[in-house]
Amino acid sequence: MIGYYVLIGAILLVSWYVSNKLKSKFKKYSKIQLQNGMTGAEIARKMLEHHHIHDVKVISTPGQLTDHYHPTKKTVNLSESVYNQRNAAAAAVAAHEVGHAVQHAKAYSWLEMRSQLVPLVSVASQWSQWVIFGGLILMTMVSVGVGQTVLLAGIIMFGLGTLFSFITLPVEYDASNRALAWMKDHNIVNQEEYKMSEDSLKWAARTYVVAAIGSLATLLYFLSIYMGRD
Repeated sequence: MIGYYVLIGAILLVSWYVSNKLKSKFKKYSKIQLQNGMTGAEIARKMLEHHHIHDVKVISTPGQLTDHYHPTKKTVNLSESVYNQRNAAAAAVAAHEVGHAVQHAKAYSWLEMRSQLVPLVSVASQWSQWVIFGGLILMTMVSVGVGQTVLLAGIIMFGLGTLFSFITLPVEYDASNRALAWMKDHNIVNQEEYKMSEDSLKWAARTYVVAAIGSLATLLYFLSIYMGRD
């Protein structure tokens, strides 16, 4: 038990560090204007056009770091700080989100697998913790056998979320690689701007890595409880 809390505490600390590092990187690179003067929205549209993707719209969405690609609506949603800005950070994020649109257009296997899991994970993530704690209570107060069954069901539900977080990793890294390669090959950024874009996406990707590790650690903890009680 103590070891678990130490591990989770360490993961939370690393998560806090990565998140703050990401924000500081974006703040720093947002002050440096692109030589080509293009906004994030313009870069996104140009990348879509180059890949002959004409059924995806680029739209502005409220908030900070709220950028995402919506595969069902086929929209590249860029936060206000990316949509209208003309800096290396905005260029990196805009191209990254279009990278997901390119994955979708090319039927990238990891993205398709991830999309198929979304309906299941959305339900499982909402109820898994309640089912797990319900199982633990039943084991203590009512019946060990019934509690174990409920606990196992909760663990399986939580495991779907963990699986989803790990499938997300190749999806995110591939989108960044596509974005960086396109910007470099088409002279969207110069050498110095490329380094800043690469650094921005590197720290963004690390937030997903930390989240996946944290989810796995929690899953293993619940499994250890189940195995110990069995």
